[in-house]
Amino acid sequence: MAFQCQRDCYMQEFDTCVVSCVPGESTLENNGKKDKLKGFNLKLKDTILFPEGGGQPDDHGTVGGVPVLRVLRQGPEAVHFISSALEEGQEVHIKLDWERRFDHMQQHSGQHLITALADAMFGYKTTSWDLGRQRSSIELDTAAVKPGEMEALEAAVNEKIRAHIPVTVNLLSIDDPAVEKVRSRGLPDDHAGPIRIIDIEGVDANMCCGTHVSNLSHLQVIKILGTEKGKKNKTNLIFIAGSRVLKYAEKSYGIEKSLTGLLKTGADEHVDAVDKLQKTIKRLQKVTYCAIQSKPCSFHSKDGDNEFMNIIANEIGFQDTVIFLTVGEEKGAGLFLLAGPENIVTEVGPFLATNTQDGFGAHRDKKYPMSTMKYTAVFLMLWAYISAGGPGHLV
Repeated sequence: MAFQCQRDCYMQEFDTCVVSCVPGESTLENNGKKDKLKGFNLKLKDTILFPEGGGQPDDHGTVGGVPVLRVLRQGPEAVHFISSALEEGQEVHIKLDWERRFDHMQQHSGQHLITALADAMFGYKTTSWDLGRQRSSIELDTAAVKPGEMEALEAAVNEKIRAHIPVTVNLLSIDDPAVEKVRSRGLPDDHAGPIRIIDIEGVDANMCCGTHVSNLSHLQVIKILGTEKGKKNKTNLIFIAGSRVLKYAEKSYGIEKSLTGLLKTGADEHVDAVDKLQKTIKRLQKVTYCAIQSKPCSFHSKDGDNEFMNIIANEIGFQDTVIFLTVGEEKGAGLFLLAGPENIVTEVGPFLATNTQDGFGAHRDKKYPMSTMKYTAVFLMLWAYISAGGPGHLV
């Protein structure tokens, strides 16, 4: 049996009558959790609400003003799960959640197009697919794809969309020889009635029960987001189609704008800025641990700047701790920061500045940019100076 939603996928309202309505229960997902609810199983003479099947989720809508929470197929019939009862024989008006339905049509027809061209261009067969809430995935029968193939596939599917290719529905009897010529992953065990074929003119003919666009131009655009390693030497192709591409672009721009404000860099520099921030956090954690273990605290990093050292000093707190931080390459110029109680900085600061300017050991008479080794020597001298009871007995 073909439902009205399969005969006319664009119909948004429909009048029919109640065949039966009996108490029942259904499992519904709520915020990631599955809850069992009691309600009523409703069967109608016909329906424009698609029952879950063929990888496509069910439709939402209302029947006689009552919200339909789920629609499942049982053999040739569609069972609508509702929260309150309707009378048998009652004439009812169905309203479809069109935004949800059209989104499903775009993703499902998009999957057919991608599947057909992935096979034609590269010999990759589709073994399954999933229509997700935000993005969809197609499982390809290949352990990996080659560089450039997904870009070529995306260009090809969008070229077909721009070509305004018609999509038609044909009904065939199960013993029709033409059934053998169409792509199929088999029929469900409880299938009844004619075989439904979705024909993308000159591109693909596929056995399918789902709702589809009538022309590829209604897909608007398809974006292949990438691939992921699948199960058992399979590859998952991730894609979005139609309105989802527009929403994805809008969301991505919003994120980009927010990151630009937070990181104070252009969009092209976001990754480098976040990478630098993560490294700073790791170094900060290391320095904080050092500060807990010993006082005074010293730390050197070849990467960093004044801002990095200030963040560390403020994070550790220098009211009661002497902090000596250095940044710079081993043999290049560098910076240092001494922080601590005011009396210590006042007394030790001049001593530290004098030694960092003049250098140490064999190079005492030569001035040059401080290296990591010189920083280390400065701190060791400082620590020894304080521990020995230097000015003001600093420890």
